[in-house]
Amino acid sequence: MTSTTNNDPLDFLSNNLPGTSGNPQTDLIQLLLYEIIRVKEIIQYYESIPNGAGQLGASILQELVSEAYQSLVNYDTVLMRKYYDLLLNCD
Repeated sequence: MTSTTNNDPLDFLSNNLPGTSGNPQTDLIQLLLYEIIRVKEIIQYYESIPNGAGQLGASILQELVSEAYQSLVNYDTVLMRKYYDLLLNCD
């Protein structure tokens, strides 16, 4: 028996909330959460650079992620959009 598993950590946003498909706020929240997850992986990469060479980059990105989380907690769509755009350009 073969089963496919969905590796989408935000699957609950699109599949478990009736009436939220196509909602611009839900879409923005989901997009921002994806970027937060992606940037957290980049932070891990920077932290793994030997001799602390990536610590500055990691701390800057960590601050952006913290502020992005705060915009979600406060449901501030203007700041959510701002942090989405900022995180989108992190690499």
